[in-house]
Amino acid sequence: MATPQEILAKINDEGIELIDLKFIDTPGIWQHLTLHRSQIDESSFTDGVPFDGSSIRGWKSINESDMSMVPDPDTAWIDPFMEHKTLSMICSIQEPRTGQPYSRDPRSIAQKAIDYLQSTGLGDTAFFGPEAEFFIFDDVRYDQNQHEGYYHVDSAEGIWNSGRQEPGGNLGYKPRSKEGYFPVAPTDTSQDMRSEMLLTMAKCGVPIEKHHHEVATGGQCELGFRFGTLIQAADWLMTYKYVIKNVGRKYGKSITFMPKPVFGDNGSGMHCHQSIWNNGQPTFAGDGYAGLSQNALWYIGGILKHAPSLLAFTNPTTNSYKRLVPGFEAPVNLAYSQGNRSASVRIPLSGNNPKAKRLEFRCPDATSNPYLAFAAMLCAGIDGIKNQIDPGSPLDVDIYELSPEELAKVPSTPGSLAEALKNLETDHDYLTTGGVFTEDFIESWISYKLDREVIPMSIRPHPYEFMLYYDC
Repeated sequence: MATPQEILAKINDEGIELIDLKFIDTPGIWQHLTLHRSQIDESSFTDGVPFDGSSIRGWKSINESDMSMVPDPDTAWIDPFMEHKTLSMICSIQEPRTGQPYSRDPRSIAQKAIDYLQSTGLGDTAFFGPEAEFFIFDDVRYDQNQHEGYYHVDSAEGIWNSGRQEPGGNLGYKPRSKEGYFPVAPTDTSQDMRSEMLLTMAKCGVPIEKHHHEVATGGQCELGFRFGTLIQAADWLMTYKYVIKNVGRKYGKSITFMPKPVFGDNGSGMHCHQSIWNNGQPTFAGDGYAGLSQNALWYIGGILKHAPSLLAFTNPTTNSYKRLVPGFEAPVNLAYSQGNRSASVRIPLSGNNPKAKRLEFRCPDATSNPYLAFAAMLCAGIDGIKNQIDPGSPLDVDIYELSPEELAKVPSTPGSLAEALKNLETDHDYLTTGGVFTEDFIESWISYKLDREVIPMSIRPHPYEFMLYYDC
């Protein structure tokens, strides 16, 4: 645990001139402000650094725009992408006049989720381990206006380029659709870049584990880092995305965490491992199904019951639901299993180690704001434990072998963001209990998503509509 005094001493001892303060907006994008060292002192870590919040998406109006960003000394690292030596810290947002956390600040909402967990007596720590997948592209172009709309993405690894004329000759080695998992070079062309991404993340304080190519053609990959406490994991995920995008840019590549940028192949998800501990002991290990405790099974029950509304935070874009379709290893079935990857909740193998016992919610994707997504999942799980919600029987069968009648009995994820938001509108008591999310925040989230994303998408012609209907 770093202290403000230690950070100020580091700034002085290492002659650091610039401090970069990063914070997350409501949709989930990092914003930042760079200050000269003379603008930071010990009071900055309690009173915060003032700024105008009126231009931040989903936040305050111009007549009440004063806000303060409060840096967390535990998040300090030297930013590897800035020419001048710059110390980076992640901030929470507070009201400058009252010193209270801002009710729409995602990082503050995450802290309230932990406070709520502790108030229930069910545990004192929630651990999360997200696995965010992404695509690496060589060329990205898109536009949308009154008379045209299109996108174009390209990758030297794309199977669609198997017949392309390339400088020096086309050497082949393009991963076929759904066959991109774990190939070696020369089929895997991003090994060195991923290694640099991973090692750079370590320099930024993220506890690294591994990296590899993923299933889809066109440069799909994943890096892995260790699980952490709820806020740690969210901080590390934002650092993960920042590092990957900037290392990719250094190599002349473009990185996207869109769930479904490539048609006809696997999309990018963010499976979320999670567990609750109390007094240094795991609470999810027991003698129930797959070695789970009763509380863990009830936690799963809460996740599955509230999934139709929960996905409004864990899968918060219109593109999210183009991934959640059958046939691409997508977790569309609202059931649980110890091995079935088509189930939305999986219990990973943990051997005889009770500390490794956890569940994996496979629906989320990395377009989500991690502070909001993790907080919402924790609230759903707590509701499951408090109300002893039965998750039903596990789905330990091959989903593709079920008859239509059997499959109809298995609930599925919402088919669109609009459907998830409609469910959130009617099912959000589990989020407001304990004061984690406010009614104001949920109303503003639904309004923002409908007005900025769902409705604009629904009123614009789609390129494929011309394929279907132009000659009608």
